[in-house]
Amino acid sequence: MQGLLNFLAGLSLVVVLMVLFSVRRSHIRVEYSVSWFGAALTLLVLSRTHAVLDWVAAGLGLGSAPVALMLVVGCLFLLVLFRFSVIISALKDSNIALAQRVAILEYHLDSIHEENKNRA
Repeated sequence: MQGLLNFLAGLSLVVVLMVLFSVRRSHIRVEYSVSWFGAALTLLVLSRTHAVLDWVAAGLGLGSAPVALMLVVGCLFLLVLFRFSVIISALKDSNIALAQRVAILEYHLDSIHEENKNRA
């Protein structure tokens, strides 16, 4: 069990460092990095504090603390992925609306250009 906890603590530190470097290099926006920080820090706290992990396992009705940890981690990352799916869907809708507005503007510009040609 200790090997798994050490591995997960290391993994959480790697995620935190990756997010920090990505924010620093502007690969990820700060508001999106908060979810990853929260998930990674939760994983770090649960993997380093056995009392909290045992309490979570008892609260979930599980006899094994590592199973509880993996369940919590899985749920956290599913929530993060769901949040990003919602954001991506909103961005797709915004892109469609923007493309439609650009098409309308191009049509109006072409109409104005044609009117100017006919007058000349």
